[in-house]
Amino acid sequence: MKTMKNYIWILLACLSASACKQLDQEPQSTATKSAVFGTENGLKLYTNGFYNMDFLPRNSTSRDAMSDYLAVREVQNFLRPGAFAANNSSGWTWTDLRNINYFIANCNDPAVPEQVRNNYLGIARYYRAYFYMEKVKRFGNVPWIGEPLDLDDPRLEGARDPRTLVMDSVLADLNFACEHIIATNDASRTTVTKWVAHAYKARVCLFEGTFRKYHSSLGLTASANSWLSEAESAAAAVMANGGYTINTAGGSNLAYRQVFTSTAPVATEVLQAAVADVNLGILNEANWWWTSGTYGAKASFTRTFIHTYLKLDGTPFTDQQNYQTMLFKDEVKDRDLRLKQTIRSGDYKRINNGQQVPAPPVFSYTFTGYQPIKWTLDDMYYDAGALNNNAIPLFRYAEVLLNYAEAKAELGTLSDADWANTVGVLRARAGITGGLSSKPTKADPYLIANYFPEISDPTLLEIRRERGIELSLEGLRFADILRWKRGELMEQQWNGFYVPALNTPLDLNEDGILDVAFYQGTRPNPVPGVTYVNVSATIGNAINSQQLKNGSSGELIWMNEIPRDWKEHMYYYPIPLNDLQRNPNLGQNPGWE
Repeated sequence: MKTMKNYIWILLACLSASACKQLDQEPQSTATKSAVFGTENGLKLYTNGFYNMDFLPRNSTSRDAMSDYLAVREVQNFLRPGAFAANNSSGWTWTDLRNINYFIANCNDPAVPEQVRNNYLGIARYYRAYFYMEKVKRFGNVPWIGEPLDLDDPRLEGARDPRTLVMDSVLADLNFACEHIIATNDASRTTVTKWVAHAYKARVCLFEGTFRKYHSSLGLTASANSWLSEAESAAAAVMANGGYTINTAGGSNLAYRQVFTSTAPVATEVLQAAVADVNLGILNEANWWWTSGTYGAKASFTRTFIHTYLKLDGTPFTDQQNYQTMLFKDEVKDRDLRLKQTIRSGDYKRINNGQQVPAPPVFSYTFTGYQPIKWTLDDMYYDAGALNNNAIPLFRYAEVLLNYAEAKAELGTLSDADWANTVGVLRARAGITGGLSSKPTKADPYLIANYFPEISDPTLLEIRRERGIELSLEGLRFADILRWKRGELMEQQWNGFYVPALNTPLDLNEDGILDVAFYQGTRPNPVPGVTYVNVSATIGNAINSQQLKNGSSGELIWMNEIPRDWKEHMYYYPIPLNDLQRNPNLGQNPGWE
């Protein structure tokens, strides 16, 4: 699979629709169908091509750039009042579906045994389900096309189909994939196996079940529990039969981050990954994106989110009376050990020309002080471009456990044993000692006030906390916000660590070296090694985007002057204007007219 990008289309370009722009274009044929569909090797080559389709995340580590818990370089236009409309929208592309449907329609040659054909049909239907799930998340109702269409097919100019029809079809595809994909283990962790299909089914069904439950205006709440039950059973199948466990190698101080920085997928926990290959030039840009002051979004966690990390005894950090004015060096101590494996803090070090050097947060990058390290390699060599060779997990067992726990909690059937085997296991890896064996009984007022005001169930609140922390930066947060109907979280202020006073250098990692100071007006006489950050209300004639909440002290705030607005219609993107003009029967999503 590592070499896939270099050769998969050699045989298949003639039969797939990779050169087609839309659903109604015919693939060019220069080879016979039997060369592909009449042998298992042909089927394998064709389905290998699905792994590189445009709608897949592949090796990206920046998919959470638009989320509630990251402060970034600029407020996205989608969130700025009046800055986003149908003419800015995208994603109404169907080429990959044409390719998948062509395979499904033609994978019927009796020269290949039925079980073998069904295996590859399972892979194709898995990817069709994936394709459609992305479309439904983005646009809501979409047209269901289950076969390659002729040029004059009236469905090309048809209306969108109901969500129920599309999602029932997605579920049927996933059920077929779960039943018929043969492989249960892939040592390389790069292909779709039976358990990858089950894991994705759990993800899809949890999304759909909770979306229907919390978006009551759809009129589909009666069917929500059916989808949640499907999520539970799919996750349970992986838990019972997949043979996966949570990685604990290296102990609680290292085990979590190892999953994201290892060059080979951590096979105990990772079901599928995007694997790098230095020899083939297949690398990722994690360090470049997450450390550069010019290339990426300079994404940093907000303090509101960092406060959700528990103390090591399992109690909320925010139960302390002085938590709001605690200094960075103190607030990162005695916390869930995933925190120090997710942001620069404490004794974190990097490697510069073979030497370990202390690495506190760098304010040429971070806006808030909470600088992520989850995806980055410690050697600075990797910072200079797309040089990373770490494997990027696409599906891992931790998510399966959380999907199972959340589905059962939503159904009201989660037991203490279920809690211990899911959330308890994840928190134990993180060094947490309390609350591992039984469900919580007290609802955390901080979570209610800042995240989920309509949720009073302590178990559900804690599962959502756990999901945010365990799966942070893995590209799932915005979808969670959508399905929970908590779009208002996107309006949260981007806040950073507490600054007690101006012109007072801070030692962020307690190594005896001062790191950063904040000033207004004229920059103070410099102290060697200290980065000076201007937090004046204005710089020149412009509002300064980085200030302190109380003027001369308080939390850092970033881009508070730029309004961010969430409206009900924003749970879906608009149909792109050009596509709507080509086919007015699609209709526009309400609120985007």
